[in-house]
Amino acid sequence: MNILGIESSCDETAASVVVDGRQMLSSIVASQTSLHEITDGIVPEVAAREHLRAIVPVIREALSVANMSWNDIDAIGATSGPGLPGALLVGFNAARGLAYAKDLPIIPVDHIEGHLRACWIDIDPPPLPAIALVVSGGHTELLRIESDHSFTRLGSTRDDAAGEAFDKVARLLGLPYPGGPPISALSEQATEKTLRLPRAWLKGTNDFSFSGLKTAVLNLVKSEDCPEGAEVAWAFQESVCDVLAKKTANLARREKVESVLVAGGVAANRRLRDVLQDHIDIDLRIPPPSLCTDNGAMIAAAAFAHRDEAQSPNAALDIEPTAMRKKRLKAKSA
Repeated sequence: MNILGIESSCDETAASVVVDGRQMLSSIVASQTSLHEITDGIVPEVAAREHLRAIVPVIREALSVANMSWNDIDAIGATSGPGLPGALLVGFNAARGLAYAKDLPIIPVDHIEGHLRACWIDIDPPPLPAIALVVSGGHTELLRIESDHSFTRLGSTRDDAAGEAFDKVARLLGLPYPGGPPISALSEQATEKTLRLPRAWLKGTNDFSFSGLKTAVLNLVKSEDCPEGAEVAWAFQESVCDVLAKKTANLARREKVESVLVAGGVAANRRLRDVLQDHIDIDLRIPPPSLCTDNGAMIAAAAFAHRDEAQSPNAALDIEPTAMRKKRLKAKSA
């Protein structure tokens, strides 16, 4: 089954053709990073306008690279949430319009599940049950995947997402947006590596908190005896990676699962990947960096998993900017 996946939940306009949820034939991404560097963050209205400019060329290129015409496409999958409302509307309405014009079914996709489905692309499916860590600029969650259609949220951040903390600390250190890559690069210049920043373990829960760590960096930067920026970047990254890896590994042991999946933009961080490998002794799946950040392939893969839920573009469909886990990603009751 050939599915065209369309993603526009934040600041990347993306489209991809994936066969049977596994074989990626194309993945085209138009990034807005250079534009949002000017404002040190995403301005939603600007992001939506850029999606409008990019959506048609990106879709055309995805089809061209895959060497497919519309006659070869069986369905369209599109992110319906969570995400920025204006940004979501561009991709989702483009998908609906194309589905109507080409007489194709449309499959709404949850963005978080999309990130996880990147672990199915161009590789054998992971053994289930699994614990999944989704860690990005807008989300930090731990989930249990019992089966192909059973996702249960076991923990999440109580304040900042991990990627959001990277962005805010980068700003404190005078580094560009987005903060992950420059913090990672600067941390490699650290030589002393003795500074230790706080870690919020939130014992007895599977939740995360990064606001205290961010405040600790702020106070440190304002102090008269602040260490070199490289030392601060290194200590911050170590704190985030330590908490993410250990809480994920501990939960996997308690839940007695077969594998651990890690997805989302922060999963591209080399130090996090190394620390996770040090702490997890079962099957660990982390997509290549190009599939960690937002992309259309992950949406096409998720759409294939929910192909039985395909709908007519004439159906009463809409975006859901807030977490849309009413059916698939239910929270575990206390």
